[in-house]
Amino acid sequence: MTVGTASTATCKFTDIIADPLIRERWDKVRRYFFLRESTYDMTNRCNIRCEGCYYFTGEKQFALENRDEDAWRQLMAAEKERGITFAVLAGAEPSLVPRLCRICSENIPLGAIATNGLKAIPRETDYRIHISVWGSDSTSKEIRKADCMLARQMDNYRDDPRAAFVYTFTPFNIDEARQITDTLAEGGQQITFNMFSAPVGYTGPLRHTAESLARTREVMAGLLADYPQTVLFSWYNIVAHTSDRGLHDLFSCTYPRMNASTAIGLGRSFRQYRTDLKWDRDAACCVPDTDCADCRHYAAGSAVVTARMYRHAINVESFAAWLDYVDTYLAVWVRGYTKGANLLTYPVAPPGSNQPPTPL
Repeated sequence: MTVGTASTATCKFTDIIADPLIRERWDKVRRYFFLRESTYDMTNRCNIRCEGCYYFTGEKQFALENRDEDAWRQLMAAEKERGITFAVLAGAEPSLVPRLCRICSENIPLGAIATNGLKAIPRETDYRIHISVWGSDSTSKEIRKADCMLARQMDNYRDDPRAAFVYTFTPFNIDEARQITDTLAEGGQQITFNMFSAPVGYTGPLRHTAESLARTREVMAGLLADYPQTVLFSWYNIVAHTSDRGLHDLFSCTYPRMNASTAIGLGRSFRQYRTDLKWDRDAACCVPDTDCADCRHYAAGSAVVTARMYRHAINVESFAAWLDYVDTYLAVWVRGYTKGANLLTYPVAPPGSNQPPTPL
């Protein structure tokens, strides 16, 4: 399905959704507008230590670890009571505390877990599992200090419908993405893409440059075209996450750390709990201690871009791009949601960005 020659002139929302393909996709995604997320650091321990790790930056790494199961049950019950419907479990490495992960899923049935994939999370925890991949085995060995990562990850999550592999592009692994995608395709797995975004104060080699962003765009576009059943991504995802400008600059971040408003949306509902079950509004975002100006995280975009529906509801083309993004986000994050074919097969510029679409 393709919306090919849509006018970019501003039009009424009723006219936009009069297009049958737009209306079908709109009806599909808006059923999930009840999702309200918060994130939870499950443990301050990890079984590897990666270059540029977000967790071991800033003050959160020093929070005491609360392993009291009753305390976690009380927290999750209170979260459900205040309207949280989606839990994102992260921290250092959640797979090291499987019982706590299970408690979270028992209280809030929808959620996702960010893991390095070296220890399988029991299937009783029926959350989406995001398995981080940072390149070939040699690259992973250098950056993550672990051997044979992809094979071990795939063994742990073979034939597991919860699994989504998340390939984080750095300036050094761009050319490795095709082989990784091909291997996952052969194994019946799905992959989505992330961009390394520098932690605050990071001066290491993984920070992207204009050249690496351009190369990443090209590779992402090729993989999206060549592996439509394996790659969970859209053309608008490519535009949003590989622009020379970060997500905050393009869309204005909605997380509390960059959003002072408590009137509505994430500014009011989102919390990022540390391992001691406390939270700090001034530091609360989906990946704390990221350099906001450099933020291109897939996790951040899942809220920052999707929150800007009205900005995109100006014509068929812009709204179709936004729908592709939301459809991708839901497929990546929500167990049981199936991504449809992208409505657009070409890039469009973010509304209000005052720049042409990024060339691919």
